[in-house]
Amino acid sequence: MSVRELVVLGTASQVPTRHRNHNGYLLRWDGRGIMFDPGEGTQRQMLRAGVAAHDLDRICVTHFHGDHSLGLAGVIQRINLDQVPHPVTAHYPASGQRFFERLRYATAYRETVKLVEAPVTADGPLAVTDTYTLEAHRLSHPVESYGYRLVESDGRRILPGKLAEHGIEGPDVGRIQRDGALNGVSLDQVSEIRRGQRFAFVMDTRLCDGVHALAEGADMLVIESTFLDEDVRLATDHGHLTAGQAAAVARDAGVRHLVLTHFSQRYHDSAAFERQARAAGFDGELSIAQDLMRVPVPKRT
Repeated sequence: MSVRELVVLGTASQVPTRHRNHNGYLLRWDGRGIMFDPGEGTQRQMLRAGVAAHDLDRICVTHFHGDHSLGLAGVIQRINLDQVPHPVTAHYPASGQRFFERLRYATAYRETVKLVEAPVTADGPLAVTDTYTLEAHRLSHPVESYGYRLVESDGRRILPGKLAEHGIEGPDVGRIQRDGALNGVSLDQVSEIRRGQRFAFVMDTRLCDGVHALAEGADMLVIESTFLDEDVRLATDHGHLTAGQAAAVARDAGVRHLVLTHFSQRYHDSAAFERQARAAGFDGELSIAQDLMRVPVPKRT
């Protein structure tokens, strides 16, 4: 049975707190695992969350500030220590190549796993697999930063009532699906498009075109909301979003499940982020991320 869920490993911005680890997120997607922004302490959070190195197929780094990347060294070494039996691909801004190399070879260890370096140089598709296409879009932050988006191809949903109307049953159902038509009845007449799922990951950024492109039509949007709305000037100055801004993006993009994360240590009332998100007019599913929480990707409509 396929599982699509977000495992939250850490939710703090800039520095960890007593209750929040540095960033770290794992998306489980039909037996594949994509890790986003492994900050310091991610390896230990993986242990606490029941995430194994063998679960990882890709690592996506939005940018090379420490709270989003200092855990790379430990995660990469753990992948090799555990002798993960498949290649692992790493995506990150190409301008940060020197940082990636320093983290990859921060200390001595034995390399046993093929780690494929796939730096991001521009907006667009990064990889096409049998279950999703991975895309990147440039964000607006003091250092080069990219957000990531998974898009599942559209499929088809067979409509039993329409099959019955045309007297199609038994083996003929499979035939019309394979051939696209049967006895003058087209597949379009007995089925409808089943929209593929979309997942978006947006970290440190001001409002920009990339944010909206990533969020558009997402079933789940994981997005930073470092500041509350009253501190919008600080957010803009430092290249971040407020809770209200993030929720407005989700509202306008038709997001089904919004996950707010990456919280400044200055705030102690996480409920304030929910209040401001609702005040911004977002009325879909909403999660205020907590370390070690699991959030299912909404089921297909």
